[in-house]
Amino acid sequence: MITFKAKGSFANTEAFLRSLQKEEAFKVLERYAQEGVAALANATPRDSGETANSWTYEIVNKRGDHRIIFHNSHVEDGRPIAILIQYGHGTRNGGYVQGRDYINPVIQPLFERIARDVWKAVNK
Repeated sequence: MITFKAKGSFANTEAFLRSLQKEEAFKVLERYAQEGVAALANATPRDSGETANSWTYEIVNKRGDHRIIFHNSHVEDGRPIAILIQYGHGTRNGGYVQGRDYINPVIQPLFERIARDVWKAVNK
């Protein structure tokens, strides 16, 4: 059995959770999603620019599951180019192209800002 005790008021937390039910708080996800796409496009290594210009996002709001999903639609011969750039890939002649971690350094600060802003909203 797990139990816990708490003192004080949960009014702010309850108000925040009620606003989540109305999904008003998640309108801010649109802003973060747009920022994320712009940051990913800016950070994507450019040859033709096609991969950089192929970033999009999807916002999912389903019963307690709120997500921003970033997509890149640049695919050649069934291979997602953004992933090949990120993680590296073999070449036709047996060589290997080293990956470049360009996604995580851009997305991590965005996730940290989202977490910070949600924390601020909960603690109002």
